[in-house]
Amino acid sequence: MSSHPSKRRKLADGAQSSEGAPTSDVKIQKQFFKSAQTWNLEEDYENRPRKGKQKKQKKLADATKLPIRAAEGTWVTQEEEDAEIASDAEWLESEGEEAPEEEEVQPEPEAPKIPEKEQIRRAQEEMAKIATQLNEDPEEHPGAFKALAKFSESDLLAIKKLAIVVQMTVYKDVIPGYRIRPASEDVAKEKLSKDVKRLRVYEQAMVTGYYQYIKTLAALAGGAIRDKGAKQPITSIALTCACTLLNAVPHFNFRGELLKIIIKKLSYRNIDKDFVKCRTALETLLHEDEDGQPAMEAISVLTKMMKARNYQVDESILNLFLHLRLLDEFSGKASRDTVEKQDDGSVKKQKQKKEFRTKRERKLLKEQKEAEKVMAHADAAVSHEERERMQSETLKMVFASYFRILKMRIPNLMGACLEGLARYSHLINQDFFGDLLEALKDLIRYSEMDANKEDDDSDDENKEDEVDEDDEHEFVRDTSREALLCTVTAFALLEGQDAHNARSDLHLDLSFFITHLFQSLLSLSVNPDLELGAQSLQLQNSVRRNNRINLQTTTVLLVKCLSGILLPPWNIRSVAPLRLAAFTKQLMSGSLQVPEKSAQALLGLLADVLHTHGRKISSLWNTEERKGDGTYKPLAATVEGSNPFASTVWEGELLRKHYCPKVRESVKQLEKSIKSIK
Repeated sequence: MSSHPSKRRKLADGAQSSEGAPTSDVKIQKQFFKSAQTWNLEEDYENRPRKGKQKKQKKLADATKLPIRAAEGTWVTQEEEDAEIASDAEWLESEGEEAPEEEEVQPEPEAPKIPEKEQIRRAQEEMAKIATQLNEDPEEHPGAFKALAKFSESDLLAIKKLAIVVQMTVYKDVIPGYRIRPASEDVAKEKLSKDVKRLRVYEQAMVTGYYQYIKTLAALAGGAIRDKGAKQPITSIALTCACTLLNAVPHFNFRGELLKIIIKKLSYRNIDKDFVKCRTALETLLHEDEDGQPAMEAISVLTKMMKARNYQVDESILNLFLHLRLLDEFSGKASRDTVEKQDDGSVKKQKQKKEFRTKRERKLLKEQKEAEKVMAHADAAVSHEERERMQSETLKMVFASYFRILKMRIPNLMGACLEGLARYSHLINQDFFGDLLEALKDLIRYSEMDANKEDDDSDDENKEDEVDEDDEHEFVRDTSREALLCTVTAFALLEGQDAHNARSDLHLDLSFFITHLFQSLLSLSVNPDLELGAQSLQLQNSVRRNNRINLQTTTVLLVKCLSGILLPPWNIRSVAPLRLAAFTKQLMSGSLQVPEKSAQALLGLLADVLHTHGRKISSLWNTEERKGDGTYKPLAATVEGSNPFASTVWEGELLRKHYCPKVRESVKQLEKSIKSIK
C-alpha cells in the first residue's frame, strides 16, 4: 500500500500573525515600565485619606451589640452586617462620599441670645465692681485696668460709651501727682522689697492701660465709629474725656497724645459744641500752667497744625496765644523785683523776735534761717531759670506765627494777629521794631489795593447779574478796621518798651500811620458800622459775625489811635500845633455825621486835648481873627498841608442843636474850656 504523505493543517492568517505576538508584548511591557518610572506611588499613597482608625473607632462607638468571648478566651466585638461593603466599586463610591462629610463642620449649638438691656445692666454692674476695687485699693488689683478696657471693645455702642466714661473717671482718681518713668532692664534686675515691687507692677499696669485708653479715645474722636443719629455721639464723649483728663492731670504721661486729639478737632473751621469744648480746655491749660512745660507743648502742637493747614483756621485759635501766663509774668517784672512787701514782712518778724532766747538758741536759729534762705534761693533760681527758658521758647513760636500771618496777609486772621502783637509789644525785641513797622505799612497799602480790586470785581458781577450762593459765606474784609488795628499796634510798640526814646537810633517813623488816619477820618465818620460790636443784634448774620475781630468797636479803636497821636503818654507836650489843629477840625466835622455815642466819645477826647493843648488851638474858635492865610484843605495829602488855621470851628453852632442832649452838653463844656483859656 502506498503510503500517502500526512496532511498538514493549513494555518489561518490570524494564526500566522500570532507569531509576531511576542514582539508586540515586549513593546507594551517596555512602554509600561517606561511610564512607571514617572509614577510617584509614595506621594499618591500619602495623599490618600487615612480613615482606617477613624472607621474602626466609629464602628466601635456605633456598635449596638455587646462583645462576646471567643473560644481562645479573647473578647471580640461583633460587627454589624449592614456596615460591610460588597465590592471594590462600592468601596470607591463610599470613599468619595465620605471625604466631603469629614470636611463639614458640625454647627455648634447657639448660645441663647441675651437682650440688649440685660447686657447693658450686667456690664454696668461689672464695671461698677471693678471701679470700686480700684478706688479702694488700686495696688492690689493691677489687672483691673485691662479688665475694664475689655468693655470698650463691646459691640454694643451703649456699653462702649459707658466704658470710656468709667475709665476716664477711674484714671482721673488713681493717677498720682508725678510722672511715671518707663521700667528699664537694669531696674528690673535690682533686688527690691515686696512693697516696692508691688508698687512698680501696679504703676506699669496703670501706664500701659492708660496708654491703650488714650489710643482708644484717639480712634473714637477721629470718627472710627459714626453714630450721628444719637443724642450724644461717641465722638463727642471721647473729646469730653480727653479734655477732662488734660485739665485734671496735665502733669502725667502721654500729655502730647491728649493735645493731638484736642488740636485735631480745632483744625476744622466748623465751630460746634465740641470745638468750643476743646478750645476752652486749651485756654484753661494755658492759663493755669505754672511750670511752662505743658504750655510750651501745647503751643508747639498748635503752631505746627496751623502751619500744616496754611493758617486756614478760625481766628479764635489764634486768640489762644493771649491766654498764656507769660503775658502777666513778664509784664510784672517790676513788681517782682521790688522789696516793699519783703520789708513789711521783716518788720513784723522783728517785732516777734522780742521773745527771750539764750545766746545758743539765737545762734542756732540764725544758722537755720541762713540755711533755709540759701536752699530756697537755689530752688527758686533753678525753677525760675527753667521756666524762663520754656517761656522764651514759647514766645519764639508765638512771634513766628504772628509774623508769618502778617507776611501772608490772611484776611480773617489779621485782626487777631494785630491785637496779639499789641498785647505782646513789651516783649518784642527792639531790633525787630523797624521790620515790624514796615510790615504794618505794607499791610495798609495792600489792603487798600485789595479793597479796590474787590470793588472792581463786585461792579463787574453786578453788571453781569451773576449771583452765587457760596458768596454769602465768604469773608468780608473791613480795610478801615484793619488800618486802625495797624495804627494801634504801631503806637503800642513804642509804648511797650519805651522805644520812643530811641526812635532816632532805631529809625522808627510813625508819620505814615498819622497821615493815613488823618485822610480816613471823614470816610470813617460816615461808616454805618462804626458802633457795632460783637454782641450787637445786627451781627447775627454769620458773615458779619466773622467780620468782628474782637469785642472793641471801630469807635473804640479810633479813639485809641487819636489818643496815641494827640496825647502821647511819653511826651504829651511835644505835639505840633498844626497837627493838633488839623485833627481838631476834622473831628469836629466828623462829629456832625457819627452816631450820638461816637459823637460823645469824640467830643470827650477833644475836651482832653483842650485841657492839655488849649492855648495852641484856641484860635480855631476865634471868628474875628484868623491865624493862618489861604484856604482850608481837608483832603490834603499831608496833615500840615491842610492849613487848619485858615478856618474856624463853625461845626459847634450846629452841634448846639443836636438831637441828643448829651452831645449838646458836651459842646457847651468845650466852649467853656475855650473861654477859660482866654
